[in-house]
Amino acid sequence: MADVEKKETVIIGAGPGGYVAAIRASELGQKVTLIEKSDKLGGVCLNVGCVPSKALIAAGHRFREANDASSYGITTQPATIDFKKTQEWKQTKVVDRMTNGVKMLLNKHKVEIIQGEAVLDSDTQLRVMPVGPQQFMSTNAGTTIQFDNLIIATGSHPIEIPGFKFEGRVVDSTGGLNLPEIPKEFVVIGGGYVGTELAGAYANLGAHVTIIEGLDSILNGFTKDMVSVVLKQLKKKGVDVHTSAKAISSSQDDDGVSVTYEEDGKQSTIKADYCMVTVGRRPNTDDLGLEYTSVKVNDHGIVETDEQGRTASQHIFAVGDIASGPALAHKAFFQGKVAAGAIAGKNTANDYAGVPAVCFSDPELAVVGLTEAQAKDKDIEVATSKFPFAGNARAVSLDQVDGFARLIYTKDDKTILGGEVVGPGASDLIAELSLAVNSHMNVEDISLTIHPHPTLSEPIQEAADVALGYPTHI
Repeated sequence: MADVEKKETVIIGAGPGGYVAAIRASELGQKVTLIEKSDKLGGVCLNVGCVPSKALIAAGHRFREANDASSYGITTQPATIDFKKTQEWKQTKVVDRMTNGVKMLLNKHKVEIIQGEAVLDSDTQLRVMPVGPQQFMSTNAGTTIQFDNLIIATGSHPIEIPGFKFEGRVVDSTGGLNLPEIPKEFVVIGGGYVGTELAGAYANLGAHVTIIEGLDSILNGFTKDMVSVVLKQLKKKGVDVHTSAKAISSSQDDDGVSVTYEEDGKQSTIKADYCMVTVGRRPNTDDLGLEYTSVKVNDHGIVETDEQGRTASQHIFAVGDIASGPALAHKAFFQGKVAAGAIAGKNTANDYAGVPAVCFSDPELAVVGLTEAQAKDKDIEVATSKFPFAGNARAVSLDQVDGFARLIYTKDDKTILGGEVVGPGASDLIAELSLAVNSHMNVEDISLTIHPHPTLSEPIQEAADVALGYPTHI
């Protein structure tokens, strides 16, 4: 019988939830072992998700601005781009730097790292099987581990749809981020966060992009007047958007991929260089051996947990994409800290009122808490107020005047239940509204907070003034 290694706190998965949980658990005095099957630390987010996508989006913005700065009276020659160098910059200067930083932090906190695939045998034991090129494997791989506590943070994977197998010129978001060239024609199936972000990025880089979305709107989780601002900019860039459309099939040859879709009962075919499918993700819970434990998983692959992330097995926790709530890296960060604190006996809880969500489109979209419709569904009487970026001096000086900031608050005591921003800097501005929602502030708290001028933060204060009935700049 193989030797059994005894460990205190074991974490499966080195993505946002896992590596943050490992650091926090170490800070709280635990001896931590982190198991990761990939040869890269940082998970999907750092390697093939939110971080490299923002790098590509930034490159697209630079290229577009280099080609047209006429509104500032600046005339430029047509810019050229070496996309191979862009991809090298994205990988070496952004992704590798961030993942190496994670490795450094884990080493600093004396976290033992094992490369291998973990499979549970019971509520207290797992096996680690070697996989792939072991770049940071310890001698423990291939052994059995008995743990006192376990945090599962295995993330999620892209959903593949019939007729669009991920191979060749049909790619998932990972493939979309690593195209060898800028496509002349690019088809994106799925107009959610990822699809819309990369559609905008490649449009800025010079591609003609077509989005095919099955629902009646892209970015379906956002309110329609926010989405309309993004649609306006997409159309300005020549992006074709087909909603209430179904992707039927694809076929490939040496020259490209043909995508057939149905819209209004009629089938059409588009010839493109590449087709990217971004229709959602599924939690990575299928091959963990959870059936040999007390852990309960619902029909969508989500692990059932309490407010500390604890599963039906008292010493097993689940965080990130495999746990309930939005599949966002910052939610995983928070849940990882809560689970590590719970193991240490701290009174931690996933008791947030709202998790901010951001789409890095043009312009950016950001929300936190309840929308007006969601509040009404809960029978809460609410009112809303908003202020346009067109009335903000900083936005005008940046020549980025589309969009607005909106507050959703109770009618009686004006407690802020939600916030929405569409416009320049929305991804940063939402932090203030997240603090307001999670601290149960009211609109007067925002109104009485002095915001620096001229900055993009002022529309939030202005929206609070509107709510109080004393608007200044509209």
